[in-house]
Amino acid sequence: MQPFTEHEGLVVPLDRPNVDTDQIIPKQFLKATGRTGFGPYLFDEWRYLDRGEWGTDCSRRPLNRDFVLNQPRYRGASVLLTRENFGCGSSREHAPWALLDYGIRCVIAPSFADIFFSNCCKNGLLALTLPAAVVDRLFREVQAAAGYTLRIDLPRQTVTLPSGEALRFEFNPALKERLRRGLDDIAITLEHAGDIRRYEARRARQAPWLFPPAG
Repeated sequence: MQPFTEHEGLVVPLDRPNVDTDQIIPKQFLKATGRTGFGPYLFDEWRYLDRGEWGTDCSRRPLNRDFVLNQPRYRGASVLLTRENFGCGSSREHAPWALLDYGIRCVIAPSFADIFFSNCCKNGLLALTLPAAVVDRLFREVQAAAGYTLRIDLPRQTVTLPSGEALRFEFNPALKERLRRGLDDIAITLEHAGDIRRYEARRARQAPWLFPPAG
């Protein structure tokens, strides 16, 4: 997965609490199992005025002009600012896939659903928490100033505002290392490939009946 160290990007404000994973990527798109191609369907029921299906050409669909992602001032945004309990609902990994495929690299909220947060860390999407009062302040600033950007520095655990003020955030050290190095579960396992091979060789000597000859 793509490592996350530092990122500076335009902020898009989604001023809704308790956004669930079916709202992030509706259930009809879960038939696809690759990690790409979900961006056009992100927040599908809010972005469009019709119902989308996998394979639909979204460039021809009627847009909900009132939805924040469809507003020209937020075009190209890569930082999503939202409210508490983002990513609640089902555990679908498609939710971070859709956000990443759209171009979102970081989601900022007062809190996240646990499984969604875990899925973000496993896919290279930074989900960072800031106090609700700070998030309120960011919403006011984003809505007041077009082109509002934030710089996120994961190694230093800071969010830098356009004014130059740096806000500190907390982050689990092990998950921070995973994101910084771009390691998904398979990559982490492969780092121990030598130990695994030595263990299997030892077990084959100790219990050969567990390892029948091939063919």
